[in-house]
Amino acid sequence: MRFIIYGAGGIGGVIGAQLALNGRDVVLIARGNHLQAIQEWGLTYQTPHRSEVLDILAIGHPGEIDFRVDDVVLLTMKSQHTRAALDDLYGAAGDEIPVICCQNGVANERAALRRFRRVYAMLVYLPANALEPGVVQTHALETIGVLDAGVYPQGTDDLIAEVTGALTAARFSAVPNPTVLRFKYAKLLMNLGNAISAVSPPGEAATEIRRQLQAEGRACLDAAGIDLASREEVRERRGELIRMGEIDGQGRQFGSSWQSLTRGTGDIEADYLNGEIVLLGRLHGVPTPANAVLQRLANTLAREHAPAQSIPLAELQRRISAEASG
Repeated sequence: MRFIIYGAGGIGGVIGAQLALNGRDVVLIARGNHLQAIQEWGLTYQTPHRSEVLDILAIGHPGEIDFRVDDVVLLTMKSQHTRAALDDLYGAAGDEIPVICCQNGVANERAALRRFRRVYAMLVYLPANALEPGVVQTHALETIGVLDAGVYPQGTDDLIAEVTGALTAARFSAVPNPTVLRFKYAKLLMNLGNAISAVSPPGEAATEIRRQLQAEGRACLDAAGIDLASREEVRERRGELIRMGEIDGQGRQFGSSWQSLTRGTGDIEADYLNGEIVLLGRLHGVPTPANAVLQRLANTLAREHAPAQSIPLAELQRRISAEASG
């Protein structure tokens, strides 16, 4: 089996590095300065235990691949880039190639199923960074991350058993899960706070805003009749698997949304995290003022290339209150 990692930033780069270190055949699809750096110098992979340069084939477009019958594609780009990536992959590989959505949010699998016959959902708990061209990091000490997967919309098959087996051998915790979407919806609630870390500096008020974001999210999922894994199920699955260390004396700072603003990419994933809740709220008549404000502010900062954490928490609270009062 050859693993094509489509979107070799933090998540994809770490997965590709671990698979390559375990002797697996890997192709990375990246873009821009990151791609250029990997092609010229190799992929620099940093963990609390090591820093090394890996010689992994990296390309810029799926059209550069001579596809094989044993290929599997892991989509690891941010959700706002999924549609263009799916169009390019469809044009290059046809609709029979297996596509695994190793991404946050819950909209990617449905988009993929419009174009591809075999689509899989993958849960992602993986502390990864990509802040410099050609460099990816994970602060995980032992188990690198949790990457359970299943057939979309439900079920498992031999292919996903082989994929999760390969990931387990590469130091991830990965099992086939026929109802993995339940866990992806639970992860969505957790990811609603990503925008706070991107938009505003840390502080006590952030905890209360996160509670409001998740309360709105649960209300919307309940109104939509969407089943999700309970807190107890999530705690049981994750346990103490992912323990964090330091790289060059520094722990992990913030998540992927903060990284998007810090790198000045011009876009952010808020439409597919907070925006998913806003969408459900509009469909089912549930107010979502906190998620609407965070979605709006995150997109504005990204579009204007504004600094991360540049909105004071007091201002964020004021805007949420104004949104709620209408």
